[in-house]
Amino acid sequence: MSYFNVTILGCGSASPTVRHFPSAQALVYNHHVMLIDCGEGAQLQLRRYKIPFSRIDNVFLTHLHGDHILGLPGLLATLSLHEVEGAVTVHTFAEGARELKRMADFVGGERSFNLEFDIIDPKNPGTIYEDNNLVVSAFPLKHRVPCVGFRFDEKPKRRHIDSEATKYYGVPYYLMDSLREGMDLVLPDGTVVANERLTKDPTPSKSYAYCSDTTFDPAVAEAVRGVDVLYHEATYGDDAEAKAAGRGHCTARQAGMIAQMAGAKTLVIGHFSQSVPNEDELGRQAAEVFDGTVIVGREGLKIDIA
Repeated sequence: MSYFNVTILGCGSASPTVRHFPSAQALVYNHHVMLIDCGEGAQLQLRRYKIPFSRIDNVFLTHLHGDHILGLPGLLATLSLHEVEGAVTVHTFAEGARELKRMADFVGGERSFNLEFDIIDPKNPGTIYEDNNLVVSAFPLKHRVPCVGFRFDEKPKRRHIDSEATKYYGVPYYLMDSLREGMDLVLPDGTVVANERLTKDPTPSKSYAYCSDTTFDPAVAEAVRGVDVLYHEATYGDDAEAKAAGRGHCTARQAGMIAQMAGAKTLVIGHFSQSVPNEDELGRQAAEVFDGTVIVGREGLKIDIA
């Protein structure tokens, strides 16, 4: 089972329809569940795809339009109903923290967990979350209101022990962790055995980026450069390029261009307008300008990052 994956809970834009839920994703890293945006119906989708509520500890909000946040007050109320404990941190702008707390207090009453807010500066976001294995950074998007994207990067992993080599040199067990961290071995006679002779290269670290609600902007490609999997909004097709620009959105082709410029390996498109009759056509348009793999977002789609 993948320890680093993303499930799309909603990939529609503006409002719920019978085809799509509004924007929401559940990112699982080891035993942590992190929500990225939380449109209406997010908690229903969490149940549908069997993602445990009790493990939600961080919520990352790109901006404060309703189709990205209106599922959160109800979800927080449900967490209290189930007596979830610990802390849930919502990463948002100062205005979002103020209004969301007010809504959560109104609909949820007394909480069983600590609701905390981490304030993002939309003009100077940077690193907003870090633990022993993962770093989350925010970067500006170009929308009609302040908006950010998120990048989830694994930290560099430790090297793998070459069991035959360490056995040959008689390396004691208590030094294994130091070797994994890159330390050379010094033998009793003073001989230095290079770490590369005792270990193997680490498993490559993986990364995921989420870009929703932005016009075409080369700065976004720079912010997500080298990412393994890129989710990028593709609200419209080629026939609505002018509408996309006027409403602060991208076409699928423009999403493909960003992925190509960034050197991403996989592009996932979503945030589809209800006016789009066939999202597969958007996938084809993106693939015409992107050399990597293009995946058309669907509710319930689980993407393994590592």
